[in-house]
Amino acid sequence: MEPLAERMRPKTLDDYIGQQHLVGEGAILRQMIESGHISSFILWGPPGVGKTTLAHIIATKLECPFYTLSAVTSGVKDVREVIESAQKNLLFAKHNPILFIDEIHRFNKAQQDSLLGAVERGIITLIGATTENPSFEIIRPLLSRCQLYVLKSLEKDDLLELLNRAITKDIYLKKRNIQVKEYESILRFSGGDARKLLNVLELVVEADSSDSVVITNEVVDKRLQQNPLAYDKDGEMHYDIISAFIKSIRGSDPDGALYWLARMIEGGEQPEFIARRLVISAAEDIGLANPNALLLANAAFDAVMKIGWPEGRIPLAEATVYLATSPKSNSAYLGIGAALEEVQKSGNLPVPLHLRNAPTKLMKDLGYSEGYKYAHDYEGHFVEQQFLPDGLDASFWQPQPNPAEDRLAERMRTLWKDRYK
Repeated sequence: MEPLAERMRPKTLDDYIGQQHLVGEGAILRQMIESGHISSFILWGPPGVGKTTLAHIIATKLECPFYTLSAVTSGVKDVREVIESAQKNLLFAKHNPILFIDEIHRFNKAQQDSLLGAVERGIITLIGATTENPSFEIIRPLLSRCQLYVLKSLEKDDLLELLNRAITKDIYLKKRNIQVKEYESILRFSGGDARKLLNVLELVVEADSSDSVVITNEVVDKRLQQNPLAYDKDGEMHYDIISAFIKSIRGSDPDGALYWLARMIEGGEQPEFIARRLVISAAEDIGLANPNALLLANAAFDAVMKIGWPEGRIPLAEATVYLATSPKSNSAYLGIGAALEEVQKSGNLPVPLHLRNAPTKLMKDLGYSEGYKYAHDYEGHFVEQQFLPDGLDASFWQPQPNPAEDRLAERMRTLWKDRYK
């Protein structure tokens, strides 16, 4: 018998739950599907929110050849075979064949490069699914050829609708007398993940052999304690534990950080995933209070990529403890956030002429670079001049109170006087 999550997989957009910003009436993906003109795109979102289901619905609706690959098990050879097969089908299909690649972020550069020509020439329409930020995981040439759509975790009302639909419409569950008296625990364990919700429901129902199944918070908690769900490195617990890990580092608790690191290692988490989060934490949470943290986190990343498991746990633990025990500052993180907010508000302000390069005579005649003061020609390698666009009087970086930034702030006050108070 198929798992409940497979039995409940929607077949049409009307049965699809959630993501109304993409597939609701008048939304962009629905318009594309209804028009029959689909361009290549990437679906980015947490597990269990309908990425794979959406790809299948599109292929069914358009009645086009549908190929699927998993980036975990497929290589360049598999990609080329699919492209060759798709090319042969072009003559007989109403629409371009669709190639769906699950976990496309796991494809390396060579594997992603192998897709470029087929996407560009329209041999295939690529639909990729990823739980990782495409900006970091998808090569720029491929990303530039695809639209990016962000899927959200399912809301409470979406999950309750799915729960009710499973109980009343599933071929097996509707034969059972199932009453949901309390739903808080089942929603909490699902974490916005439809697949996790249905797995929990199935587990609770199967554990009850009586004619009438009553679901309460106590029943759900008890069943899951007796049958603990394994660490799912693509599921909700994956996100909960990495969150606890990062927050323990941010909160300067090396014991908590090591505990959650151990949980991830025992659960089979990818070492590069942990190492990447350490690099981010070093820049975001430790920052200028201890710039060496970023160097050590990056060195740990390199070491892990070279040696893998099980020895990789040692540099990860070293970096974890160092980051957790380091002084903390998020001034750089807040500074770039403030600068981005200003750019979004004020738009593309022109670069002042004296800051522009002047590689041609025409540019020199137009005043490019005129009046620029070369800092190294002045005492202390500093001279006061304007570096922001004309008319923009703003301060983005605000030093925070710690020994390292106190020294930086004092230097800035010496150079810029009242600008850094």
